[in-house]
Amino acid sequence: MASKVVRAYAPGDVSGAFKIMPHVDPEKMHSLGFSFTVSQGVTVMVSEANEGSITFNDWPIEFPTVKAVAEKLSDRPLRIEIASPLPLSCGFGLSGASALATAYATNTLLYLDMSDEALAKIAHIAEVENLTGLGDVCAQFHGGCLVKVRKGDPLAAQQLGVPEQAVYYRYFSPIHTRDVLSDPDQKRAINEAADSVLAQFAELTRQETVQFDDCLRLSLKFARESGLLRDPQVRETINAVEAQGGCASMIMLGNAVFSSMPFAGAEATTISHRGAYLIP
Repeated sequence: MASKVVRAYAPGDVSGAFKIMPHVDPEKMHSLGFSFTVSQGVTVMVSEANEGSITFNDWPIEFPTVKAVAEKLSDRPLRIEIASPLPLSCGFGLSGASALATAYATNTLLYLDMSDEALAKIAHIAEVENLTGLGDVCAQFHGGCLVKVRKGDPLAAQQLGVPEQAVYYRYFSPIHTRDVLSDPDQKRAINEAADSVLAQFAELTRQETVQFDDCLRLSLKFARESGLLRDPQVRETINAVEAQGGCASMIMLGNAVFSSMPFAGAEATTISHRGAYLIP
């Protein structure tokens, strides 16, 4: 008899600026900043198996963050199948999305009766412990265009009043979050740059309607001042969009660009206001 399969979905998350909030307790370590979830994401299918396995788009993969979530929830071997049209390690928060969707599906499969918030915390802790992210799970838990300015609460976020918005993106190559989060000099530069834009993002939360281009301009300021904007293709693409009168910035963390206007080689998505959920 075929084993029961439970499916869950979590949206991709694009971060435009972030500040690292260190803490000895992984549950309390997180990030502040600006990000938004998009209409593409990950679908995760979880089922019991004789031997545990994880695949991404049908290929076996070492995925420590997802494995950690499964092990925190159960000692049973699970088959975890992840599918997404988005690429790994290019700034779409797929590690967080995969971790969160895995938590939701596993909870239902094994009748654990845990709250969504408790599951999101487990996914967040797995991200922190494996150096794959600090703030994506928060955004993917809520959905929408978000600013995080409350210290000490990894799941706290405020919605920005950005209207329905098309977003155009193009990725060139990955940046591994682990490499950035383990570099003390880079972390220092990131936090110094974040301090100069976070107050401005906080001001936007007081506006009933926010123009997405205002978020892009602040994001680009952060990308430049943090030293993360180094890739020549990313810089050239942003300059080309600006030359056409548009706004663009770098996706954190990936050698990738996002903009409010179409540009050469870009794919289109939209801001999604729905967080992670179980698929019936």
